Amino acid sequence: MSTLANHPVATRAQWLAQRQQLLAREKQLTQLRDHIAAERRALPWVRLDKRYVFDTPTGPRALADLFEGRRQLVVQHFMLGPGWEQGCPSCSYMADHIAGALPHLQQRDLSLCVVSRAPLAEIERFRQRMGWTFRWVSSFGTDFNHDFGVSFTPEERATGQVHYNYQDQPFPAEEAPGISVFWRDDDGSVFHTYSTYGRGVELMMGAYAFIDLTPKGRDEEGLAHPMAWVRHHDRYEPAPAPAAASCCHAAQA
Repeated sequence: MSTLANHPVATRAQWLAQRQQLLAREKQLTQLRDHIAAERRALPWVRLDKRYVFDTPTGPRALADLFEGRRQLVVQHFMLGPGWEQGCPSCSYMADHIAGALPHLQQRDLSLCVVSRAPLAEIERFRQRMGWTFRWVSSFGTDFNHDFGVSFTPEERATGQVHYNYQDQPFPAEEAPGISVFWRDDDGSVFHTYSTYGRGVELMMGAYAFIDLTPKGRDEEGLAHPMAWVRHHDRYEPAPAPAAASCCHAAQA
């Protein structure tokens, strides 16, 4: 019998005692997450006076139009800049989780839209390759990405520091990931309610929630960066085949 790096093995009673201790900690985390969510909802809003118009497959659309008649909108800021051959693999990993969530989000008065700075034709080319059907619009020629902290000018990058995730820091690309949330009043007024960046975007990475349950976890130590293993879903090598059963297992089958 092999274990992961000689991991401890216990009796069921010993395991249960430690599992109950961990459960208490997990409940604390759940309660803390609820408290933070309440604090997030209590943040003041910022009225958007600037008009943003996006290029969409059905023609130009203002930000208020992206709500599709609902009052809440989540925007994934997807790293796909003008002239890029393909979108960011990590942003693609996020986007792979969208389709199944959409019907449930819409039941809660919530629309979701993906926005990138690449021209629409470049977005559509990559979207078709990936087989996605969610709404994805272009902010090309607007200040939207820059105003919401996910695109940086050449002048900003030349300084070696850009303002990302609410602080000045080095960043290796002209585009960055993020999630922004908006509210639309009945009179059409739009408000910015929340944005998150950096590891905050992991909330769209449901696969990580499964991976975090497992003995190996994310298994990212020693990689060039934490998500270096992520590929576009059409660029993964075939998953390793299951290990063959040992002789004794085969004899018992």
